[in-house]
Amino acid sequence: MDWRDHGILLTSRRHGETSAIIEVFTEGHGRHAGVVRGGTSRKIAPILQPGAQLDVLWRARLEEHLGSFQVEPLRSRAAAAFSGRLALAGLNASVALLSFCLPEREPHPAIYKQTEQLMDLLGQDEIWPLAYLRWELALLEELGFGLDLSACAVTGATDGLIYVSPKTGRAVSTQGAGEWADKLLPLPPCLRGEGAAPDTEIADGLQTTGYFLEHRLAPSLGHTPLPEARARFVDQVIRRL
Repeated sequence: MDWRDHGILLTSRRHGETSAIIEVFTEGHGRHAGVVRGGTSRKIAPILQPGAQLDVLWRARLEEHLGSFQVEPLRSRAAAAFSGRLALAGLNASVALLSFCLPEREPHPAIYKQTEQLMDLLGQDEIWPLAYLRWELALLEELGFGLDLSACAVTGATDGLIYVSPKTGRAVSTQGAGEWADKLLPLPPCLRGEGAAPDTEIADGLQTTGYFLEHRLAPSLGHTPLPEARARFVDQVIRRL
C-alpha cells in the first residue's frame, strides 16, 4: 500500500550505513515515520533538516509496517532557522513538542496548518515568540487540554481576568482569586488574543502553557518529561527581557 502527502520534517536519525529513519508531520496522515533509502548521502542528507517542507511518498507491504519514504523538497527553512539563537531554539522546541505529544498516524489538520504558518514565520524574531505561544495554546486545545479563558470561574465576570486556575484551566478575576492569588497562574492579555505583547507578557504566557504541558499533557502520555528544547526556547525569550 502507499500514499502521498506533504509535511514538515520533525526528526531524522541514521539507520544502518546509508539510510535514515525520519518522522514527518503530514496534513492527512499525522505524525508518520519511515525509512529513507540513501538518506545519509550528500544529495539527500541536506534535505532532511528539521522544519523542512517535504513532498513524501510512503510505501509498505502492510499498513502496520514502518515502510519507506521517497522525499522531494518543497521548502527549506534552514536559512531562517539559523538566522539567530531565538529562531533555532524555537524551531527545535516546536518540532520536539510535536514529536513528543502527537499520536502516531493520527491526522490533526488544524494544528498542522497552524504549525505550517508558525514555521513560515521563522527568523521574524519580533513576532515569532507570540506566534509560538498561541501555537502552544492551540496544541493544548487540539489534544484535549484547552484553557477556558472566557470568564471568571468563580464570579462569572468577563473583566479583570488576570489568573488561570492550575486545577481547572479556567480564568480567574482579581476579585475571584481572593486569598488564593499566589497559587494561581498568570493570564496575560496576549493569552486571550489581545493584540501584540511585550516579552514579559509572553514569558508569563509560556509559564502558564508550560504548566499544562508539563502537568496535564505529559502525564497523559506516561509521565514523560517535556523535551528540553522547550526550556531552551523559553530561556531565549527570557534573555530578551
